[in-house]
Amino acid sequence: MKLVLFAIFLVGLCVIGLCFNIIFKKDGKFPDTEIEHNREMRKRGIQCAKMEEKKLWGTKNKKNSGECSSDCGSCGMGC
Repeated sequence: MKLVLFAIFLVGLCVIGLCFNIIFKKDGKFPDTEIEHNREMRKRGIQCAKMEEKKLWGTKNKKNSGECSSDCGSCGMGC
């Protein structure tokens, strides 16, 4: 029983340690990792994979000719 309680305590301590900045930060928001909203990714020229594919293939691809799927609605393609 002592081992189970110690394991639960240890896991709880690890969870608190991993989310310390999110819980105790003033704004308390999780860092935004979406490419469109991340300034550092845009500076380095990193784009959404769908946008890069559209630039590469153009509108020749009949399957995705200008259509956007719902899983990439905010990637900056202008959907």
